[in-house]
Amino acid sequence: MMKIILMLAILSLSNCGIVALFVPSVRVMIEEQNGKAEFARAESTRQIRVLEAKAELESAELRGKAEIIKAEATAKANQILGDSLKNNENYLRYMWIQQINADKEVYYIPTEAGLPILEAGKRK
Repeated sequence: MMKIILMLAILSLSNCGIVALFVPSVRVMIEEQNGKAEFARAESTRQIRVLEAKAELESAELRGKAEIIKAEATAKANQILGDSLKNNENYLRYMWIQQINADKEVYYIPTEAGLPILEAGKRK
């Protein structure tokens, strides 16, 4: 649209001899507008990159906080489990018996305390 207006202005002024003075100022004006448009694009791109970096930083912070919460929960669960298993030999014996599959050959060797030997390997 602006090019059409400029061409009409040039055509109407060509009869007056002012065209020689008008054309360079039109070029300057067009270059100025192109420069402003390029600057606006560059500024927009910069703002987008800044926003993306901020979002990535926020995301990393939230992921870190989530990992800390998970680790604290795991530590608490381990503490509860450890506390519940202290001085609870009958439960540990029950759990050991439950893990034995029917198709495995297991040799039970009684000991003085009546506890199974858990470290013994399979015989082949």
